[in-house]
Amino acid sequence: MTGLPLRLRRWLAAPALIASLLAATPAIAADFELPPVDEVFVLSAQATARNRIEVRWKIADGYYLYRHRTSVKAGASFAEPRLALPDGKKHRDEFFGDVETYRTQLVGVVTGVPAATATGVALTVKYQGCADAGVCYPPQTRTLSVALPQADAGDGFLPGRKSGGGLFGLGNRGAAMDAAPLPAAQAFGSELIALDGNTLLLRLTPARGYYLYRDKLSVQLEGGRGLSVKLPPPAKLPAATPYRDEHFGDVAVYFDQVEIVLPVARSTTRAASGTLVLGLQGCQDNGICYPPMTRRLAFSLPAGTLAADGGDGAAAAALPAQAPPPNDATPPATATSDTAPAAVAVGEASGAAVAADGAPQPARETPPQRNTPGLLAALLLALGGGLILNLMPCVLPVLSLKALSLAQSGAGRGEARRHALAYTAGVLLSMLALGALVLALRHAGLALGWGFQLQQPLVLAGLALVMFALGLSLSGLWQANVGLGARTGALLQGEGVRADFFTGVLAVILATPCTAPFMGAALAYAFTGPVAGALLVFLMLGLGLALPFLLIGFVPAFARLLPKPGAWMETLKQLLAFPLYATAAWLVWVLAKLRGADAAGLWLAAAILLALAAWAWTHARSGARGWQALALLALFAVGWPLARLHALPRPQANAVSAPAGIASVAWSEQALADLRAQDRPVFVNMTADWCVTCKANEKTVFARERFRSALDAANAVYMIGDYTDVDPAITAYLQRHRAVGVPLYVVYPRGGGEGRILPTLLTAGMVEDALREAAR
Repeated sequence: MTGLPLRLRRWLAAPALIASLLAATPAIAADFELPPVDEVFVLSAQATARNRIEVRWKIADGYYLYRHRTSVKAGASFAEPRLALPDGKKHRDEFFGDVETYRTQLVGVVTGVPAATATGVALTVKYQGCADAGVCYPPQTRTLSVALPQADAGDGFLPGRKSGGGLFGLGNRGAAMDAAPLPAAQAFGSELIALDGNTLLLRLTPARGYYLYRDKLSVQLEGGRGLSVKLPPPAKLPAATPYRDEHFGDVAVYFDQVEIVLPVARSTTRAASGTLVLGLQGCQDNGICYPPMTRRLAFSLPAGTLAADGGDGAAAAALPAQAPPPNDATPPATATSDTAPAAVAVGEASGAAVAADGAPQPARETPPQRNTPGLLAALLLALGGGLILNLMPCVLPVLSLKALSLAQSGAGRGEARRHALAYTAGVLLSMLALGALVLALRHAGLALGWGFQLQQPLVLAGLALVMFALGLSLSGLWQANVGLGARTGALLQGEGVRADFFTGVLAVILATPCTAPFMGAALAYAFTGPVAGALLVFLMLGLGLALPFLLIGFVPAFARLLPKPGAWMETLKQLLAFPLYATAAWLVWVLAKLRGADAAGLWLAAAILLALAAWAWTHARSGARGWQALALLALFAVGWPLARLHALPRPQANAVSAPAGIASVAWSEQALADLRAQDRPVFVNMTADWCVTCKANEKTVFARERFRSALDAANAVYMIGDYTDVDPAITAYLQRHRAVGVPLYVVYPRGGGEGRILPTLLTAGMVEDALREAAR
């Protein structure tokens, strides 16, 4: 019979171990600063016949598009449109379940009935994609204007054919001489995409067998008050192909698609719209030449930053430096024809989100970002952050029990060292597992971070049951070796060392809802740095968490600070059960926020079954096998309400509430952009019900009159983003700001410009200063 309690303890330790493994799942993408969406998913469209349009996406390596999130709608001039997509690769997605995805490229074919007089068609293209390294872009909407082939394809061309071959055997590219010339709009595609408030991307796409003269390109802005743009110098343009032309001699031409970054100089930071007038000229290889053409490409830019000169700015420098090609002169192009516009992306800029109702949202500004420390600084910050975690309300109750257990045991120095080492091993191995999972999930497409596992209902339910079971043990309903242990002196036996180890595991689990000072910068390095450095940061964080017990075990002066054992400890032990009950209640409250009142009811059923198992096992110690069977049956029955809980749907989202007397609005990309366009300062609070640090700041800062007065004085808007449940839009926002989790506080000034990121632990004075500066 003496072995039965040990087997039961193993049964009860299993849920705790499973919960620890589930809890150790925070991960964020390898790179917080995603490239613009239009550089990752390069969209173009071309009519191959009057009733057939090909829509193409060129997909960058490491990214993919969802088939079920891809759609195309045509304007009134193209009736009965139908989109045909190829089969994609089957994929199990965290958010959408079983889906099909596309990589490298996607070609969709839209067929329909064009109007007899139609010369072009407007396509509305919607799509969404993700990065392998951890974050999904918001849904995207683009409007493309596609020229349809005309009955007479020869209008507008210079008479006669052009002979002459290119250098390096390029003269017969595409065998175009034997093909009928294409309309200019089809022969030379052009798109204009806003990458951010200070950068436009010009994409030129010659058809196969056609080329554009590099030195006949020109750009000029119409409208867009306060904006100016010019073409980068030839040395900073993409590499061109040397070509021997009978009309112009040795020239540089583009046979393939080329992308040119156009920096925009601004005298105002406000969002603006305008038209880029593009001059270009090209030829059919070994065929006819087209006259100089003019394209007018509309664009919309979000708010940007002031710059003195847009011509040779940093954005242009992002292009790889090229050797100067021949003929560096850039003669101005004269507009002698007014061709129809080619496929032009208009309306949304890069990264423009689409709301649930399909309304496009403005492009986001380049966000403020935190400086990431070096390895040595990250290790020191992790050590300090781990040490401070011992004082956080997430961890303090269990660690208080552990300290009291050492005092009650009266162990000698050698025994105290073994307990300290076992506890430290549990902490370090748990932190190492956490770090390893971060690195593994970095390649699995999950965009998670510190504490994000508490968005999972089963994790919350499991942790709450563990807290409840430990509370029952301290109350005397059953005996366990985690915490104070049994009255049999288990801490002095081998089982006590194992209990110390699992207490270390439990401490790491409970630490994840808290973010201590210094942790943010250290975790930012861990989530983005090299593998070895990341694991060292997690180990150092664990060392800081375990440091108090290492000092108690190895430094006699600290051990002497523990109180002397006595009968009073039994009463204190029972008293300490109530913080554990309170922790369980808090976790159930968060669970109810995630899945509603039914989830709380199912958890209560599981808790009753768990209490029955513990009570029955206590009676089984007397030797009656019937009690043992009842205990095991009740323990197995706990799985039924947990399975039902896991299947619960998400409840309808409720409005985020602010403290009484303080007006707030729910965060969204659209709402933030609208408020900034109104020249209002904005205080963004990214929070979650499971985030202890968030709730502490809300009680000590945001619920006070000083905060309300500071908002009123600055005429600022208080915006709250609720990250209690999984929200891809908030995930992307956190990623762009290099935040390892919530809380995240960003104060945006009036008049545009970068926001200011505040520390995770706030003071009223700190917030007042930030709002005062934002209102200037």
